[in-house]
Amino acid sequence: QVRLVESGGGLVQAGGSLRLSCAASGRTFSSYGMGWFRQAPGKEREFVAAISWNGGSKYYADSVKGRFTISRDNAQKSVYLQMNSLKPEDTAVYYCAATLTRPVATESIYNYWGQGTQVTVSS
Repeated sequence: QVRLVESGGGLVQAGGSLRLSCAASGRTFSSYGMGWFRQAPGKEREFVAAISWNGGSKYYADSVKGRFTISRDNAQKSVYLQMNSLKPEDTAVYYCAATLTRPVATESIYNYWGQGTQVTVSS
């Protein structure tokens, strides 16, 4: 069982930066691939980024490539999403998720989800 709690969301101006954190409970965090997803108002949830259990592989949606960076610290049982050059279209609730399989963009492979943190980017 893994419990995930996101933090670090907030209101930022376009061009600014935020760093999201996702803290996990449970002793087997290092076994999980981790992903970040987001859901904007009126839209379906979409993949943002994912990282393998040891951080050796990272995946990004085209819309955030070059602006966002995913990382993890297994000793701290945490995964992070550094978001730079934020745009108004990045406004959404951001969720972290955990999977025991290879972390990819498909939501259905993720076993555990956090409650989300709101990111609002003003123009």
